[in-house]
Amino acid sequence: MFIDSVKIFIQSGNGGNGCVSFLREKYRPRGGPNGGDGGKGGDVILKADSGLNTLMDFRFRQRFQARHGEHGRGRNQSGKSSPALILSVPVGTLVYEDTTGTLIGDLDQAEAELVVARGGRGGKGNAHFASSTQRAPRFAQKGEAGQEQNLRLELKLLADVGIIGFPNAGKSTFLSRVSAARPKIADFPFTTLIPHLGVVQLQEFKSLVFADIPGIIEGAHQGKGLGLMFLRHVERTRLILHFIDPTEFTNRDPLSDYHILNNELSSYHPGLEDKPQFVIINKCDVPNTRERAADIKNELAGKEIPLFYISAVTGSGVDELLARITQFFFKQDR
Repeated sequence: MFIDSVKIFIQSGNGGNGCVSFLREKYRPRGGPNGGDGGKGGDVILKADSGLNTLMDFRFRQRFQARHGEHGRGRNQSGKSSPALILSVPVGTLVYEDTTGTLIGDLDQAEAELVVARGGRGGKGNAHFASSTQRAPRFAQKGEAGQEQNLRLELKLLADVGIIGFPNAGKSTFLSRVSAARPKIADFPFTTLIPHLGVVQLQEFKSLVFADIPGIIEGAHQGKGLGLMFLRHVERTRLILHFIDPTEFTNRDPLSDYHILNNELSSYHPGLEDKPQFVIINKCDVPNTRERAADIKNELAGKEIPLFYISAVTGSGVDELLARITQFFFKQDR
């Protein structure tokens, strides 16, 4: 199951109290105060883990609390500070304060850490308060309380290439051909219910992460279909592959589909439709597909939007597409 948005409650540990104690030894009747300090409470830290790609771990447990610091003891013994509570999240997780919606941090790199609640400081024992005028202080400092927060974690997948298109446009078939990913493939709409990631080996020592983004249909930005759940994942991609199914079996107009999806991108996030995009006419092994896609070719004439004709089933045109993707990424990175 793919989980990309959760709410959790976190609480850091309280600091330990300082100790009130006096030295009591034979032949030392006025040994003086020797109360130790309390230990620091544990922090709560979110850490990006490249081995995770879902927030599933937080589905059944939403409350997390770090340990409290130990109290100080006599003989100037300080209480033990508690270790930080580290919660692993996928790379690309956004952290919001749930009540106000304020963005606290963006864990967009592997091993990145974010302290979301700091542990309370330990209180000082009475040995700290001894002076020439106050030789026997009978008080100590209490430890500070830990912090608590209600957080909302939102995952935006970090992928180089996002694959969009109406249901049954052939996105999953394409991803399964070019990578080891095995999304569910069938001849009915909304076969893919969750985003799928695939690592595509383009050249020796050069690879990219492709993401199959499901559920984007007309009205997706308003919550229709599954699009509102997954449109956020398109934001982080550097290149969009816009798949179009021009076969007559769909009873749809390919040019209208092209404009509808771009309108959904702009409606969800202005400027998203201007992200670099390749238009892919898929299922070219079916007769009359090129003819039905002629309007798209005319629409893109004179624009800097590459158009490709492929068949994800037979593999026709796929190598040329991957070569162009390779050129797009690795010439930009020079």
